[in-house]
Amino acid sequence: MSKQLRELQARKATLVKDARALTDIAASEERDMTDEELNAFNALKAKIEVASAAIDREAALIAEEAHMANVAHSAVSHGHTSTVISVTDNLEVDPKHGFKTVGDFLKTVRQAQNPGSAIDERLLIGSGRGAVAPASFGNEGSAQDGGFLVPPQFAQEIFQLSLGEDSLLPLTDNVEITGNTMAFPKDETTPWGTNGIRAYWQGEANPAGATKPVLGLSTLRLKKLMALVPVTDELLDDTNALSTYLPDKIATSIRWKTNESILFGAGTGLPVGCMTNATTVTVAKESGQAAQTLLAQNLAKMISRLPPGSFGKAVWIVNNDVLPALFTLMLGNYPIYLPTGLPVGGIQVSPYGTLLGRPVFVSQHANSFSAAGDVLLADLSYYQTITKAGGMQTATSMHLYFDSDLTAFRTTFRMDGQSKIAAPIAPAKGNATLSPFVQLGAR
Repeated sequence: MSKQLRELQARKATLVKDARALTDIAASEERDMTDEELNAFNALKAKIEVASAAIDREAALIAEEAHMANVAHSAVSHGHTSTVISVTDNLEVDPKHGFKTVGDFLKTVRQAQNPGSAIDERLLIGSGRGAVAPASFGNEGSAQDGGFLVPPQFAQEIFQLSLGEDSLLPLTDNVEITGNTMAFPKDETTPWGTNGIRAYWQGEANPAGATKPVLGLSTLRLKKLMALVPVTDELLDDTNALSTYLPDKIATSIRWKTNESILFGAGTGLPVGCMTNATTVTVAKESGQAAQTLLAQNLAKMISRLPPGSFGKAVWIVNNDVLPALFTLMLGNYPIYLPTGLPVGGIQVSPYGTLLGRPVFVSQHANSFSAAGDVLLADLSYYQTITKAGGMQTATSMHLYFDSDLTAFRTTFRMDGQSKIAAPIAPAKGNATLSPFVQLGAR
């Protein structure tokens, strides 16, 4: 960033603060601005516009100079001579924008809102115009509209934390997209059905039987999930506390809401959950089964309702208060619940071990013991999700909670999802339908 551009930004920052001071006086006294104050404000506004125009001109010149330098650099690389040297600012390409930690970044944000303080140029990377701290809230990409863009590396770290050991998103069939929608072909035919692609034994000299696929179309549109965290100025003064507290809190909240929507989303402004539509199969209790009990036969029948190929990818999701019953279940002299950590499809670790050979997720998303849905069995490869490329967008604003002496930290995550099938699968033989999404009924 050029010295002249920094001086222009500092000049504009002073003008904005002076204008804000005038409006704050009138607001604090609960009155309209006087004619004198209004004239002063309009004069400052005109100077701000002049400063903004000067910033635009300087930024345009810098951009043109950089473009010319790149052209010259390209010419040298192709064997042409040039005396122009192209220089790259390492802070621009650094995914952390020169900050060591999230705490280091937020402390710099805190210092930027102090009256008369110069704005660290690292905060202006990615803001478009190199503008100053905002006077009102706005979008995450522009400092003059509402905050400072959080360096992408820190946003990625929060995204990785959100994919913790109990996250369901990695188990789904996920596609990252750059746009807002994605349409997927949908084939709900089965090898034993009567439609779709078929294979036939061909008798000698008989003509071949032609078949064709039966495809539908499923369209997903990204939904926005937002975590807005006000941070006290006291916490902002502690870099280490910020680096450990804030990312984990945001990631935990996003992980919970994502899991809940994958399982039970209503589909209005959020994904359609796999356990809330017509695809879910409910296994009833055994005849004569006592209330408030769980039998090995209940679980065996749940497995029997999975479609072919799903058992090796399915996971159990149970409420915490189901655990005491699991510890007592036996097949002969052998326990069917083994509470040891084993890999989940090579992606994660199941801290609660395995039940009949499949990983167990203990979660408050499942219902309480003996209610319908206290034990779930799901093959989430049948659940299609889309997420916005880049993971999460994060930003800060010093003005949203200005009157409470707080700084807001905002993270947005965009995704959508729904089952790949619209109804349970009719079996080749027998009457019990199959589904990758099975729940145990009330007992």
